[in-house]
Amino acid sequence: MKKFTFGLLMTALTSLVYAGEPEGPHDGADWQLWAYSSAAPTPLGSNATVLALDGSVLRKGSNGWTCMVGNPRPAPKGGWASAHDAMPICTDQVGMKWMSDFMAGKDPSIERDAYMWMLHGDVGEDNTTAGILNKADAADPSQWIESGPHLMMLPRDPSSLDGMDDDFNSGAPYVMFPGTPGAHVMIPVHGYYDYQAPE
Repeated sequence: MKKFTFGLLMTALTSLVYAGEPEGPHDGADWQLWAYSSAAPTPLGSNATVLALDGSVLRKGSNGWTCMVGNPRPAPKGGWASAHDAMPICTDQVGMKWMSDFMAGKDPSIERDAYMWMLHGDVGEDNTTAGILNKADAADPSQWIESGPHLMMLPRDPSSLDGMDDDFNSGAPYVMFPGTPGAHVMIPVHGYYDYQAPE
């Protein structure tokens, strides 16, 4: 019963994400506010601080969470074509610290586990190796996953995930970058496999 209830909740949450996309340029404030804040469920995203492409504050939040573009690739002129392409993330201060360390090539050092929402998904990752931005560069193309909506759990102690399944096709939560300091749990929600091309 608990699993069924959780599934219904996640379906309801993700169904709200794409409602109300504003018209206008994708590097404009209105579109960025919508795209980035809707990476999390409404109660979080609507009260979060939102950062623009250039890192400036579009909206000051009140709940300690921050939403921003997550795609490490250079943004095209005029902004990302879609929210999925922008790969927006929403997380709290501890999650921001994890991401800052990770992107700087340092082992993440955080005081507790943190969570990061990505309800627009991402444009692709090598599940075993961080920093691979193109499927053609993956050592094993079968380990490439383009994700739909998901929640990530960023552990304080990545070794706590040792032995966790890394099979992203199971439909269950799985570990990304297993056995590395950047190991974290991917928790699929409704629509997670919408972008994944069949093998």
